[in-house]
Amino acid sequence: MVLNNRRFEVIRHLLGKYFIAALAILFCLANNFSLADEIKIATVAPLTEERAWAGEQSRRGAEMAVADFNANGGVLGQQIALAVEDDAADPDQAAAVARKLVNNGVVFVAGHRGSDASIAASSVYHSAGVIQISPSATNPLLTEQGFDNVFRVCGRDDQQGQIAGEYLANHFRDRAIGIVHDGSIYGRGLAVQTQTTLNNLGTNEVVFDQYDPQSREYSKLIDKLRASSVDVVYLGGYSWEAGLIMRQAHDQGLDFQLISGDALHNTDFWEISGMAGQSALFTFSADPREHPAAVEVVQRFRDDGYEPEGYTLHTYAAIQVWAQAVEQAGTLESDTVIAELHKGTFDTVLGPIAFTEKGDLIEHQFVWYQWKDGVFHPHAN
Repeated sequence: MVLNNRRFEVIRHLLGKYFIAALAILFCLANNFSLADEIKIATVAPLTEERAWAGEQSRRGAEMAVADFNANGGVLGQQIALAVEDDAADPDQAAAVARKLVNNGVVFVAGHRGSDASIAASSVYHSAGVIQISPSATNPLLTEQGFDNVFRVCGRDDQQGQIAGEYLANHFRDRAIGIVHDGSIYGRGLAVQTQTTLNNLGTNEVVFDQYDPQSREYSKLIDKLRASSVDVVYLGGYSWEAGLIMRQAHDQGLDFQLISGDALHNTDFWEISGMAGQSALFTFSADPREHPAAVEVVQRFRDDGYEPEGYTLHTYAAIQVWAQAVEQAGTLESDTVIAELHKGTFDTVLGPIAFTEKGDLIEHQFVWYQWKDGVFHPHAN
């Protein structure tokens, strides 16, 4: 009889625990306060070392966008929870971060920042049905893979390369042209696109070479450029190394016109190159800070003491596009949202955005900028 009583007490205790847990769950549901009411999204970029400037732009843009949506009721009546992850601009780390985000239930990623990382992560997101919109990955391969869940809100390097090749052919046809790159998917792709356009227009470069982005000393590259008497160098790579190359070349008595791609849009280039970077030319989108749709958001960034240069507003826009597609779809279900992304037009701080079947912008134009006394300005080509 004593044993039966003990069993009864144990059963009653267990039933009591489950009853209380059930009541707690019902209370949460009744008060619209369950974990399901948070929509998990992420932005991924390099957050440390020399690429940290890129990560700062992505983080700032994403945080502002999420805060703005949450202040206005979120998406589908749910608040957005943002994860900010560091991929160190490394493809292996990017794939590992992508797997982590998928396992954590993230439904959308505004990223990754660079082409190498974005491409490495894209297959992970595609397998899991996670929507990826890169603010800044310009290599064509990202959207040439046939993944219907992958988009970008920036231009492509075949567009940049064509413009750069045409500029070199038009302005430096009879001069010694060098083309160098850092070996990355982004840098080499941009250099090859430029070389192809230049050669197709009947002009050949005197140097086509690769440098090590991990190096801090570029004397061998500079000696090769000097031996070929280069007048102009097209550089496919990032601002940090470009700044070092220009400073070291100037210090070693070699001066040439530098031309490059969108990675030169940030102030790190000038901070490293100093006056050796004077007159450097690069291609980038029409300055999004000047778009009428961005005025109010730009002012709030500045009020917070941050200048939203580079791809800051592109990251903000990527989240705007995703959120509007979700609202139009009326669901977070991936295939339905992807369908909306492919057929819709979205109002953003960059202006109206619509995508091709591949996930590229239907309309995009690169323009020329030039560094002068620490500030870059539009440049008539």
